[in-house]
Amino acid sequence: MAKKAKDCAVQSEPEAVYQLKVTLDGIRPLIWRRIQVRGNITLFKLHKILQVVMGWQNYHLHQFLINGECYSVISVEADMLGDDFKDEKRFKLSRVVPLEKIKFTYEYDFGDGWDHTIQVEKISRPAEELKAPVCIDGKRSAPPEDCGGKGGYHDVLKALRDPSRPKNADLLEWLGKYDPEHFDANMVNQKLAKIR
Repeated sequence: MAKKAKDCAVQSEPEAVYQLKVTLDGIRPLIWRRIQVRGNITLFKLHKILQVVMGWQNYHLHQFLINGECYSVISVEADMLGDDFKDEKRFKLSRVVPLEKIKFTYEYDFGDGWDHTIQVEKISRPAEELKAPVCIDGKRSAPPEDCGGKGGYHDVLKALRDPSRPKNADLLEWLGKYDPEHFDANMVNQKLAKIR
């Protein structure tokens, strides 16, 4: 009887997969990523994924702005900002962004102000479950953490173009081996495979 019940068990369909294009606002040439994630992930997990695909280090506060609502991690630091956040750990992507073509904002580091536009390019039902988030493509490295926002990033690019100028020496030493043109999807996907 147990075997018969097992044979009759309904197999659940794989979770919907969201293809998202993530673009860092206000930077030219564009810095962007195209990723695929399951629709049932929380916004908190999406935050962790975005940190990996963009190359950020998760040093700073962040928020999602979706249809006029703010979502973030409820914390002492966030409460000090005085904003009325919804707890991103309680909201799934598919709940707050149910349709294709919707755009929303992910802001990282309120001091430097890195705004990312995220567009839902498509929502599909694959034959098999997506095991881990995947970065399909992208261009260019995200700016270094704590470089001072768009203005500071502009200074970084100028210093890299003219490393012989004495005033650029300290900035170049701080940067280390930073390459603004570098992007390696394979390395990103190795890191994404570890996200749980």
